[in-house]
Amino acid sequence: MIFKWPFCSRRNRETPVLTAIFIADAAGEPMQSVHTIRAIHDSGLQGDRYAAAKGFWQSIEACQVTLITEDDIRKAKRAQKEDLKDRLDRGSHRRNLVLGGIRTKQLEGKTFRIGSAVFSYLKPRPPCGYLEKVEGKGLCRALGKSSGVCIRVIASGTITVGDTLAIMN
Repeated sequence: MIFKWPFCSRRNRETPVLTAIFIADAAGEPMQSVHTIRAIHDSGLQGDRYAAAKGFWQSIEACQVTLITEDDIRKAKRAQKEDLKDRLDRGSHRRNLVLGGIRTKQLEGKTFRIGSAVFSYLKPRPPCGYLEKVEGKGLCRALGKSSGVCIRVIASGTITVGDTLAIMN
């Protein structure tokens, strides 16, 4: 069963939408913005470092896909210099998917569809020292507790910027 949006909040009547997709070929490589990508069951995003087993956290606790919301990014931008704000907009948060019209907390424990792919929420993804090594000082502090989450690919499919999110449970 797919719930119509909004399923629980009167405050947020926006339909959740995928606003950006970022991938990197390997650990430490620059994030690249793409318009469409294939999510691969139990692997990740085609061409991304974690699906290719080339991510920094691969041997410890890799995420198949990472997700952050525009709300999280907006919080991270508060009281930051313009340079850092611009870097966050260009993917320096190093998360794969950016969603608008939803708060990260609303995805906790949920299975959801974006495009023709199905994902499930796994856990928060706190920022780490490696992020600052790759992207520069200030990002860990800026992101704080609003640094995104890990999600798992439950069913393969294609996702495209502009696709809406549908909660399935």
